[in-house]
Amino acid sequence: MSSASSAEAVTRDKVADAPSDAGELTEQEQQILALERQWWKYAGAKDQAISDQLGISGVSYYQLLNRLIDSEAALAHDPMLVKRLRRQRDARQRARASRR
Repeated sequence: MSSASSAEAVTRDKVADAPSDAGELTEQEQQILALERQWWKYAGAKDQAISDQLGISGVSYYQLLNRLIDSEAALAHDPMLVKRLRRQRDARQRARASRR
């Protein structure tokens, strides 16, 4: 197994275990929220930052983020950001449901 595929295996394990709801955010969870706070003019720039700063794929990032914004620890850490992300996710889900 190459180092790239072993890194992906570790990333998949991290995605399966996260987020922690024990009351405190892990360093990775805090980094995800910090990255999400930034303004992204171009989607490609955000994808590159995810890879560079966190060392995970965009898919893994968004899986972690979706689980993270449902946690009480994330809400306590940054309530305005988490509420905004929840509203955006809910609006996207409603838009998808109305197209069916």
